Amino acid sequence: MLPWVVRRTRLPSLSLRCVQCPSESATTGRGRFRVNANGKLLDVWLLVRCVSCDRTRKLTVHERAPVRSFDPLELDGYHTGDPELVASTLLDPRLARRNRFTLDWKGAWRLEAPPARLEQAWPVQTEVVFDDPVPVRPERLIAQGLGLSRNEVLRRIKSDISLRRPTSTGFTFTVMAAG
Repeated sequence: MLPWVVRRTRLPSLSLRCVQCPSESATTGRGRFRVNANGKLLDVWLLVRCVSCDRTRKLTVHERAPVRSFDPLELDGYHTGDPELVASTLLDPRLARRNRFTLDWKGAWRLEAPPARLEQAWPVQTEVVFDDPVPVRPERLIAQGLGLSRNEVLRRIKSDISLRRPTSTGFTFTVMAAG
């Protein structure tokens, strides 16, 4: 079984309407948090910037949370802008729902696959693993990895999932012989 891995190359952009300009795209930039204390309660926001006008906006991560509810390492990560904490926070679907944005993965991932050898013995089974929840249509991913057209992929690929619906979870597929 051939292993393929889908990896994030950078943090995805956010599809988020700017309050100042007509842009609908934002980025986390260098990835910073803002932490505000109010007595024994903390508010934590992830700061994002509009790609057009550079206006900063705050995405609510924690609201009025007791200081004692935070792991000291997590709290330190919020203060220092830990890149891994920025990534895990941004990729959390609850944050997206709460702040009403979607992630734009265009150009933010790559496929790591061994070179396609279409002359080898048939059928060929391949397993696809996702390091991050990158939503991608399997037919496009397979076409890119094997260097085939999407129509050829639909004819020659057997899979237990729909090839036309985006997925961000691992799957396996089998490449059948041409003809």
